[in-house]
Amino acid sequence: MPQSLLFSSFTTTQFPFIKSNKTLARPLPHRCVPHNSTIHNAESIDSKPEIIGLLSRGKENRILTDIVFVFEVHQPYRLKRDFFWENRIFKRLKKEEFLDYYFDHEANREVFQRACNKCYFPSNRILLDLIAKYRKERKKVKVSFSLSGVFLEQCEMFNKDLLETFKQLAETGCVEFLDQTYYHSLASLYPEKGEFVEQVKEHRQKMKSLLGYTPTVFENTELLYNNAVAKTVEELGYRGIFTEGIERILHGESPNYLYRPKNCERIKILLRNYKLTDDVGFRFSARWWNEWPLTADKYANWLAGTPGNLINVFPDYETFGEHHWPETGIHNFLKHLPEEILKWWHLHMATPSEVIDKYATAGEIDVPELGGTVSWADLERDASCWLGNTMQWAYYTSLRKLEPLVKESGDKEFLKTWRYFQISDHLYYMFTAGGGPGEVHSYFSSFNSPADAFVTAQAAILDFESRVRLATATANEPFLFYVDEGEENFTGVTAWSLRGIAKAIEKAGLKSVEFHFARGDFEVWAEKSLRDKELSRCLKQLRSTKCKGRRLKEAIVKIVNERLEDLENQTREVAPYF
Repeated sequence: MPQSLLFSSFTTTQFPFIKSNKTLARPLPHRCVPHNSTIHNAESIDSKPEIIGLLSRGKENRILTDIVFVFEVHQPYRLKRDFFWENRIFKRLKKEEFLDYYFDHEANREVFQRACNKCYFPSNRILLDLIAKYRKERKKVKVSFSLSGVFLEQCEMFNKDLLETFKQLAETGCVEFLDQTYYHSLASLYPEKGEFVEQVKEHRQKMKSLLGYTPTVFENTELLYNNAVAKTVEELGYRGIFTEGIERILHGESPNYLYRPKNCERIKILLRNYKLTDDVGFRFSARWWNEWPLTADKYANWLAGTPGNLINVFPDYETFGEHHWPETGIHNFLKHLPEEILKWWHLHMATPSEVIDKYATAGEIDVPELGGTVSWADLERDASCWLGNTMQWAYYTSLRKLEPLVKESGDKEFLKTWRYFQISDHLYYMFTAGGGPGEVHSYFSSFNSPADAFVTAQAAILDFESRVRLATATANEPFLFYVDEGEENFTGVTAWSLRGIAKAIEKAGLKSVEFHFARGDFEVWAEKSLRDKELSRCLKQLRSTKCKGRRLKEAIVKIVNERLEDLENQTREVAPYF
């Protein structure tokens, strides 16, 4: 079936995971679009006599293949759809109310509970039973999960019993958990990697505190990957990283081997076999597919006939009951698949860490940061799913420029809320391209159109920005710290606000402070950029005292802090937002 026609005949009967209730729909994390219905490199071995002969010659050949199942589990915090249209912006509230002010608590709870009932609880129970059944066998049932931090938060918020089942899975010793960005964000694409690193560390801590597990393998949001991401992840101590086994980075090689990233020494790349993954994740209940119905034994046959050291099958977990409803037989498929796989003498189920230990790399993969980034999204499998149009770039730019202000505030509520705005789903809903990908985005967005998604998200982020600017006394232009004239003398320290400049003075060092103080730069910045004549007057008065050294730094910081306290008191009286 031509790609352009794939979605023209969608019905909820054919694809039960496509629901008409847009308010509560959850987007497919892997954003997959169906390929031609023939099985690419995964044909039934019944049509492969050379494979039958190879397998039938038996174990003397020792051609073993590890099947690595990884399940992506993520639920976003959805913005309130009527935030702008119902005139909810710029209301007075406390910082503790931000989550309920911007995000739709009831919709998030309803979606989460529905997914619990249809997917998470029944699927976790199936896996626990299978692991127990094969515990004493030589060949064991093993799977892995990648749980976003915001998903784990919703477990704590909406259904702690679900969290207990994941703890039970962790305790079996047959389940590996991966790390990812806590907020399922695009932070890995930011020019500076500091925010990305902070989110990864936050996720690692969450996994340790809730599940008692410290991951050693990493999966970036939606498998976003390039050389710079790999290098950063290696520096964080991870042994492996997943990405999409797309042809343009493989150059004719197979995704069913380990590879090494360019310019890295220790970390290994695991590639998702997207064709075999999408056979389950997308095509399982597709009645137009010439391989429908897909049974466990048929799929195991395809795995058995696929060459390579390892096959990474990496769908989102909602495949099992939410995207494909229980009545399609998806849970029965999950229940019987491990048994059918383990019937084959050369197939084993393994975790990512096990295959990293077991196999050497088969070559190098080079994915340039500029123009080369890959993901598992849509047909393009790049970053255009989130950054492909003007609306997406406008929101992304508004989001990014808030980073220094939020971090200078030193406020945990501001930081947490800003990071919720980074959840990649907000940008995903603004996707405007047509054809098959457009249909998928539209079906699973909680908004009526990409424009509605943009209006809501942009209104919310601008509302939030106004609160941050008010709380930090943000300047029109930043103060850049130098130790002398010339770009080569820039210290790298920048202050964007009155709240931030006190910390910046400590960080920049005494030489830089004395250089700017002698020139009158601080008082000029206060008057021209902060528009604060009172602060400028106080700083100018200090200059007349000829204060030097450590006493000078302390005196400037004292003046700044006293002025900030005065402004905060005035703000509370005039505009008590916080």
